Amino acid sequence: MSQQGPIIVVSGGESALPAAALAESRIGPVTDATWRDAAETVARVQPAAVLAAHDSPDELTALARQIEAHQPYVPLIVFDPAGPLPHNALPFTGLRSNAARLAVRLKAALRVRTLHATVLCRLGHAHASPAHLPPTDPLQDATVLLIGRGASYPALSVALGERTGVVGALSIEAAAKHLNARDLDGVVIGDGFSPRVVEAFVQVLSEDSRFRHLPVILTGDTVSGQNHDLPNLEIAPAAETVTRALPLIRQNAFALRLHRALQSIDAGGLLDPRTGLLTQDAFARDFANTVIDAKARGAALSAVRLSLPSSAPRARLDAARILSRLMRRMDFATLHDDASIVIAFPETDQRTTRMITRRLASVLKQTIVSSRKDGRFDPEVTFATLQPGDNVDTIIERLRSSDHRAAS
Repeated sequence: MSQQGPIIVVSGGESALPAAALAESRIGPVTDATWRDAAETVARVQPAAVLAAHDSPDELTALARQIEAHQPYVPLIVFDPAGPLPHNALPFTGLRSNAARLAVRLKAALRVRTLHATVLCRLGHAHASPAHLPPTDPLQDATVLLIGRGASYPALSVALGERTGVVGALSIEAAAKHLNARDLDGVVIGDGFSPRVVEAFVQVLSEDSRFRHLPVILTGDTVSGQNHDLPNLEIAPAAETVTRALPLIRQNAFALRLHRALQSIDAGGLLDPRTGLLTQDAFARDFANTVIDAKARGAALSAVRLSLPSSAPRARLDAARILSRLMRRMDFATLHDDASIVIAFPETDQRTTRMITRRLASVLKQTIVSSRKDGRFDPEVTFATLQPGDNVDTIIERLRSSDHRAAS
């Protein structure tokens, strides 16, 4: 793998074990550094990644801050952490027992670096495109699937919910539905399941290319990571599950953000990199042209407005991303600033539109957790169909009217 820079291994003691693991996987070149000269080495050689022992926490914090300022993304992987880590430090446990997995973890992180470099290059050449990378912490966009039904589940749900969106599943079957319905940034498996059930579920994740690079964090030691092709599998004590999970979740959320940015660049900036839907300006232009075309040909045209809970910004983005995956290729939509999603259905009559909308709303209700006390995410739905004498303004006015019909 070409990573456009050396790998720095920082340690206060022996660094032969990680260097040997990288050499066996033909990842290099590798540069050794001590904590005394780590900062100077990073500044001098501009590394593609840094691997560090957790034997000098204060120096590690300073090094992590230095690395975070580099672009493109420079992964920082810390061996066998014995305490809290900087927010951009990826944990790796089991160096002595399973050093071969280090190279797998590093390759996965370097793919994110390559993706970031590609996006930066494309943005540099797309001067006329409004596409951009949001400056916010990727954790603000992240959604984590929490699976469990044991005593640790409530505490894990609260701790994860303070930093990310959380989708809970009390069974493996419910977890599978969420995995197939939405983009997730990590899977945390708590207690309450037998080792055989957890082993089988992890094996399924490793065999599906859609989920292979997801961070998967297990509480306890019921499963061995050696038997699964999951580069971001971590096994952590219950008390450290969230702190071990968050850096890996942040990296995955960053990768998804980069993928959406690339899609936006490829579309000439017409797609919102936050959601994958059209930007508001692009939707307005396309909808106006679609209305004109439908009137000229006497074709059907319908539109739907989903009014989402205004107090749940994360849920709104989640809903928009889910809809971007579920919509037909001929349909298009946008997320408005007033917490509504407007969807256009070309060549579609009112009856078919209602049927499609009921299905979409049902998926949203079953998939998204609201901040309401009852936990329901229940969008209000308004329909509008092209009528003789209509124009864009009259259709939009009907969509924004207070006379709405719930899709249920």
